[in-house]
Amino acid sequence: MKSVYFVGAIAAAALAAGCANPSRSRDLANPSVPALVMAQQVCSNCHGVTGNAVSPNFPNLAGQPEAYIVSQLSGFKNHGRRDPAGFEYMWGLSRSLTEEQIQGLASYYASQTPARQPIEGDASRIAAGKAIFEGGAPACGACHGSEGQGMATFPRIAGQHADYVVKQMLVFQRTDERPEGSVMKTVTHGLSHDDIKNVAAFVQSLPKR
Repeated sequence: MKSVYFVGAIAAAALAAGCANPSRSRDLANPSVPALVMAQQVCSNCHGVTGNAVSPNFPNLAGQPEAYIVSQLSGFKNHGRRDPAGFEYMWGLSRSLTEEQIQGLASYYASQTPARQPIEGDASRIAAGKAIFEGGAPACGACHGSEGQGMATFPRIAGQHADYVVKQMLVFQRTDERPEGSVMKTVTHGLSHDDIKNVAAFVQSLPKR
């Protein structure tokens, strides 16, 4: 009887291993790997399982508009997005993604709930950032939503890591490495570094929606 149980246990373990097949699930060149598996076993290393990144070096993807994620993954795949922090990681990871996988990843992250972020900076900095967010020309909310929730191809910035926001605003301000976001070069042109830090502190403080 013990031998029967032993053989059954081995068979069950083998079956589980075959289904999980972690080496295959990490094969980004395999068009049959589901987007959900990629998100949970590959993308999660930087962006977290639910798209809420622990490290401020990586953007939060939870709650991002589907169209935005599709545009960014396509930009990485086609080498249209050239900012170093992006292409060093994403050009290789995205090069073999199919349209179906890209859409699946976008749908997955769009459906995740953004985590509330800690307050970054004192009240005066956040207030100064709010004034720029609401009173800029144009106001940030005109494209990103009144509470930074994102709209269509414009990303959700509410609850985004302040450090990441600062880095990306400097990319827009000083380079042409994100040509699809060329409007941001004009928006950020007149901002001082302190202005940028203020806006970043404000958007990180925004509540989830």
